[in-house]
Amino acid sequence: MSTYEITFSPTGGTKKVTEIITSQFDTKTEEISLLPSNTDYSKYTFTQNDVCVIAVPSFGGRVPETAVGRIKLLNGNGAKAVLVCVYGNRAYEDTLMELKDAASAAGFIPVMAVAAVAEHSIMRQFAAGRPDDNDKETLESFGKKIWEKIQSKEELSEVHVPGNKDYREYGGVPFKPSADKKCNSCGVCAKECPTGAIPIKEPKKIDKEKCISCMRCITVCPQKARGLNQIVLKGAAVKMAKVFKERKENEFFE
Repeated sequence: MSTYEITFSPTGGTKKVTEIITSQFDTKTEEISLLPSNTDYSKYTFTQNDVCVIAVPSFGGRVPETAVGRIKLLNGNGAKAVLVCVYGNRAYEDTLMELKDAASAAGFIPVMAVAAVAEHSIMRQFAAGRPDDNDKETLESFGKKIWEKIQSKEELSEVHVPGNKDYREYGGVPFKPSADKKCNSCGVCAKECPTGAIPIKEPKKIDKEKCISCMRCITVCPQKARGLNQIVLKGAAVKMAKVFKERKENEFFE
């Protein structure tokens, strides 16, 4: 049996949650990132003896379209899948349902699932510092339970997750990162962009049609030269503050 962490984690929160969960697995876990735009994901083939933790962020209650497409290219071949969706303390709506459908379409058998909170990728003041110590303790208990169930001889049935098959509509967000005068055109953001929205030869530009507002470019920029319109962002944060007020807790599904 081999275990894998298959993550789409533009700003690192999803990967952090996944690592906490798999830290309780009594085996080394191979990492597969779904971020690179130049990878042939159909080369990844698994077996029914393998366990794959497939983790994505929730964008407006949905799985990022880019991640869905890449997950469906994988060859699950009956491998057990633990689904993980990570959200910024608002709601994850149909994310787990869509992730389950994508994993099933790729030939995985989804047997368990986790919904976890991490710092919001755009409005960083929401769920700031999460996963925190309490989250870590909870996620470790989930990881331990997952590993124990995998190691047991009981037959694992397909997991039931919340959400609707008629996924909620998601039209993206209006926040598109741009470069400021600190940009030296090093090209790191262009190389790291999951959708190829930043031209390699002109990294100060951005294709707003391709950009999915994942904030990867802001996270990896060594000059801290990419960002969002702070005035617009603050206005949106004020309007949405009530939605984020209540602390949401992590959930486990089996």
